[in-house]
Amino acid sequence: MAPTPADVKAVIWDFGGVFTTSPFDAFNRYEAEHGLPHDLVRRINTINPDTNAWARLERAEIDAETFDRVFDEEARALGHSVPGRDILAILSGSLRPRVVDAFKACKARFKVGCITNNAPTGRGPSMTSDAAKARQIAEVFSLFDHVIESSKAGVRKPDPRIYTMMCEALEVDPAACVYLDDLGMNLKPARAMGMATIKVTSEAQLLADLSKAVGLSFSGA
Repeated sequence: MAPTPADVKAVIWDFGGVFTTSPFDAFNRYEAEHGLPHDLVRRINTINPDTNAWARLERAEIDAETFDRVFDEEARALGHSVPGRDILAILSGSLRPRVVDAFKACKARFKVGCITNNAPTGRGPSMTSDAAKARQIAEVFSLFDHVIESSKAGVRKPDPRIYTMMCEALEVDPAACVYLDDLGMNLKPARAMGMATIKVTSEAQLLADLSKAVGLSFSGA
């Protein structure tokens, strides 16, 4: 049974697409600009999802140079050319200030953790090459009680082990946690463990659903 607001002791967050604008929007713009099928990048990433270039990069099993080549090979198998370096360059979205404010309100009352599938590229966990953006995002990361980066842990969502690792680090039972992610496949293991889960589709929806889950009022909710 998922926790009620009175039961919540920790809020666990994904980062990209939750704290930041969705990378999927950037992928779609790239596809439109290059005359590629809509959602091609997401389609590539769903083929062999545990062993493809994306998965291997997020576990730091390959470097950015190898990803550039292998991702393009995967794209070519579908009849298109998409250099992996192009995708890495557009991964990092812009921070959502109202979500950051809601996060700080949660931190004042609950333990807070972050589980992020990321890659060993760019400046720090944000994967951006923009120094100013990297600093802003680093400030948010510094506020978490615990962060698990797939590229450092060698395990990535939706592997159930990564959620267990976070609960152990925060010293909380899964049944006392709320977990937010923009990918349904990453929510399933958390929900199976007993966490309350929130699929993030927009900033306003995130704030409204989180407010109900934790019993706090957020600006914009």
